[in-house]
Amino acid sequence: MTRKTAANPLSGVRILVGRARHQAGALSSELLKLGADVIQIPFIEIRKPRSFKPLDAALKNLHTYDWLILTSVNGVEAMWERLDKLKREFGMSREGHEFTRAVKSSGDRLALAAAGLRIAAIGPATRKAIEQRGAKVAVVPKEYVAESVVRSLRRRVRGKRVLLVRAKVARDVIPRELRKAGAHVDVVEAYETVVPQRSRQRLKTALRNPKRRPQVVTFTSSSTVRNFVALLKGSRASTNLDGILTASIGPITSSTLHELGLPVDIEAKKYTIAGLVAAITKAFRHQT
Repeated sequence: MTRKTAANPLSGVRILVGRARHQAGALSSELLKLGADVIQIPFIEIRKPRSFKPLDAALKNLHTYDWLILTSVNGVEAMWERLDKLKREFGMSREGHEFTRAVKSSGDRLALAAAGLRIAAIGPATRKAIEQRGAKVAVVPKEYVAESVVRSLRRRVRGKRVLLVRAKVARDVIPRELRKAGAHVDVVEAYETVVPQRSRQRLKTALRNPKRRPQVVTFTSSSTVRNFVALLKGSRASTNLDGILTASIGPITSSTLHELGLPVDIEAKKYTIAGLVAAITKAFRHQT
């Protein structure tokens, strides 16, 4: 075991990362840099929705919306995947609406610009994903939660049409509150999150094995909390989490932990992966 130093404050600390497989790398790599022993067992799996018809219909009519709200990187990826598909299907169409003219010209960026859309992203990771695809983000709230999105947009959306692209199951704070503010809000499903059944035995084995039992379990969304509990359902491990700290990315995730009877030992002050890593590091920095 590497000796804990200022450069390796997490040396010897076993940390379980439960993000979706394709997203675990960012958190894991930062923890590894600080000396942590990282265990990756996804608590969440991203799947395509049963039907893309509602999303496709909204994308074909982007010119009718004033605002587009994206609340996750997964939503960005799913939306642009559908834009690419619609470009192939409609790029040679003779239909005269704004979307078709835009995609025939130069693709997604122009499609959004031609539609006159302003884009709101829930946080820096979502903004980065949008900007990497050539679109501009008009609003990123100070706090990276739905309530802060509402505060940032409430005075801007009265009488406006708003498109919210999100997961199948999500909190209804944004559409509910923006409708109260006078906006017409359409909510479309871009993806869904499910429990990865292949993780069930791996998680139980890790919790039972003294040499692999994590000292910290990270939670980056309410879905990861719910799925963690679901994966342990009916297992002795579900009542034997003594000595394991929970690390939450922010207050909404922490609220779900409390709701399901789990403690919140570590909570990020800034609701990002970097903030979560900083909070875990602070908790262990002075331990020997």
